[in-house]
Amino acid sequence: MMAAVAATVLGKWAHHPARAMIDPSSWRWAVDYGANSDPALARRYQLLVLEPDHAREIAKLRGPHSVLLGYVSLGEVEKSRPYFQDLLAAGALTKPNPNWPDARMADPRHPAWRLVLLDHIIPAILARGYNGIFIDTTDSVEAMEQAEPLENKGMIDAAAELILAIRSRFPDIQIMLNRGYAVLPQVTGAINYLLGEAMASRWNFTRNSYELLSDEDWNWQATRLRSAQSANPALRILTLDYWNSEDMGQTAALYARERKAGFLPYVATLALDHLVDEPGG
Repeated sequence: MMAAVAATVLGKWAHHPARAMIDPSSWRWAVDYGANSDPALARRYQLLVLEPDHAREIAKLRGPHSVLLGYVSLGEVEKSRPYFQDLLAAGALTKPNPNWPDARMADPRHPAWRLVLLDHIIPAILARGYNGIFIDTTDSVEAMEQAEPLENKGMIDAAAELILAIRSRFPDIQIMLNRGYAVLPQVTGAINYLLGEAMASRWNFTRNSYELLSDEDWNWQATRLRSAQSANPALRILTLDYWNSEDMGQTAALYARERKAGFLPYVATLALDHLVDEPGG
């Protein structure tokens, strides 16, 4: 069943024309979940991922040719979301995220979660003027199935099917997927952008500090990103690294490393609550 769904959706999407070539040295993207994005800085980016539930005019943040994507969490739901209590009561939410206790894991197999995503969350984002969505926390689904393979059997396939259902329901929107390597082989042709989060650096929740990752860690992600791009040459590969923005030397080095590899980088602080300009502009 899953293979049939994927073939149908990806077959339709395969006819869309490839994206125009871009210059990695000048193309910029960013993510900002804060409520007070700097309009002057925001308009300099070709792509922006934003928190769509803030009450604001996003037209002020849009550059001449920019793409704006609204945040969607597929594998978790924060208790601040208006649909949280209904999903909790329906049994669509499970355990809290240990790193983000205000969020509970979402079960992609549950029909209530599918209904809310397809009929409410995504249409509301598009109605606000966004060009598409940024799909986050798919890795949480993978973690749940790996931790409890019997109880959570089929979660990964259900997440992939849900992404394909989003593409089928909204064929013309732009979709970015954050990591999601367990579902990626099934959905590569249905997305426009793939993000490698924490490629070369990350926040260590145990030590409460930023840290550089090993070459082995970097290569693990890079291999999967490049494999996806080989399967879908029109796919744009983006990276997100976390670092202290006051350390401009290391921040610049992170940008340089990702660009040298052919990726489209952004470096920010863990909170992702404001835009962080690249050193040197």
